[in-house]
Amino acid sequence: MNGRGNAQYHYIVVGGGSAGSVLAARLSEAPERRVLLLESGSAEAHPLGVNPTAWPALWGSPVDYAYVTSPQAAMNGAEIPWPRGHTLGGSSAINGMVYLRGHRHDYDRWVQEYGAKGWSYAEVLPYLRRMETVPGADPCLRGQDGPMLPGRAVHPHPLSELFLTAASSAGYPLSADLNGIDAEAAGWNDLAIVNGRRQSAADAYLTPVLSRENLTVSTESRAVQLLFDRDMCTGVRYQRAGQLLESRAEAEVILCAGAVDSPRLLLLSGVGPAGELRAAGIEVHHDLPGVGRNLQDHPLTSVVYSARRAIPPGENNLAEVSMSWRSDGELPGPDMQMVFSHAPFHPPALQSPADSFTFCVATVPNSVGSIRLRSADPVQMPVIDPNYLGEERDLDRLVDGIEVIRDLASQNSFDEWRGQEVHPGAGSTTRNELKEFIRRATGSYFHPVGTCAMGSTDEAVVAPDLTVRGLRNLRIVDASVMPKLVSVNTNVATTMIGEYAADLVRHRDAM
Repeated sequence: MNGRGNAQYHYIVVGGGSAGSVLAARLSEAPERRVLLLESGSAEAHPLGVNPTAWPALWGSPVDYAYVTSPQAAMNGAEIPWPRGHTLGGSSAINGMVYLRGHRHDYDRWVQEYGAKGWSYAEVLPYLRRMETVPGADPCLRGQDGPMLPGRAVHPHPLSELFLTAASSAGYPLSADLNGIDAEAAGWNDLAIVNGRRQSAADAYLTPVLSRENLTVSTESRAVQLLFDRDMCTGVRYQRAGQLLESRAEAEVILCAGAVDSPRLLLLSGVGPAGELRAAGIEVHHDLPGVGRNLQDHPLTSVVYSARRAIPPGENNLAEVSMSWRSDGELPGPDMQMVFSHAPFHPPALQSPADSFTFCVATVPNSVGSIRLRSADPVQMPVIDPNYLGEERDLDRLVDGIEVIRDLASQNSFDEWRGQEVHPGAGSTTRNELKEFIRRATGSYFHPVGTCAMGSTDEAVVAPDLTVRGLRNLRIVDASVMPKLVSVNTNVATTMIGEYAADLVRHRDAM
């Protein structure tokens, strides 16, 4: 599967994750176009990777970068684990397999607030449809012939059913399809599980086309520097098997390395805030202040209840149902999400009985952070600072979210199962007590975005066509280009970005 160094290609795609798998597959559909996909992880899948219930066991494994944040000032200095996929399929190969698009406003705001022309919900819907096959769903909203095969939980857990009953009893609407017309409601999540096995982006897009002669997939190949001829990106320097190799791109180099490693590679190549580059001992090639800025991730807080009897094991992904709502009725779209699990799920510093169930609440944050280099050494882990809870408004919304959880948990449908509130505990009643709990009990929802944001503002790193501002033949296609975090899980939006970008690249080719 490994390709030659010092070779010439039309396109070099850096990163074989959700967007990179899509691009490598779509661009290699034209047999005259030679495509190189560089993936730093191994081609070998983790034996637990396909098991829908085992995804937490993938954290810290060889298919996880196992990043860790810097100490978080608003969280008592906690350093938060940041699992990111280190294999073909990227984080779609290790995530929780929740397949949600989000609300139409999530995309409309990219245009309205950030000048990302062309990325409204109506304009991205064809690409959301292109990526999936959903038999029996509304074909105006859901795809009928795409490679992803999302669907509801097969043999759902009985507690998931109770969550939906409780949400309805508490006055929240239920949706027949959270990826359809009613995205702001409680309902069954679509899951990236097919015939009882995980379906990653690589499974759907890349694996079926690996035999193409014009597609070279080079695994265990870590990009360390972009190559330039003045303002034109000409190729990539990468490490493989102890060697430093170079490959050249006639048309484009396309970064799909994710919200951590796309800005990291730009910075290592001298593209980013000039002062920061000089401080790291890197020669400035192109001063682009937004690189590594605008980092966003959903903070996730868990409320855990012990069960009055043994909870049966589930067959799916531990998160079959969810609910979205607005923290303020004046907002144009939801900014809160709750995910229910029939198992204990919380940061490792907390302890819960084995027979527990969890309501997790997340918010679209006002807080933003950054990705920075420690030094010019490409081996060193970057400084990851999501600035969790840096804005008081994030804390306030999470407190309100705990109150929503307590309302749902108190509904009659849970009476036969509900034991004690383990975390934060029934004794935590004041807003200050709940804020203190949130500061010590919040973790990542594993949805980093925004560090190479698109748009037309001065802070934008890429234009709406995803080309890097001020440089030629260089494009970024991954979660880092989202100028604002969507209100739900990010993998569907990231895969869609890959589908959309394939058309953008082909349009450029045709000019």
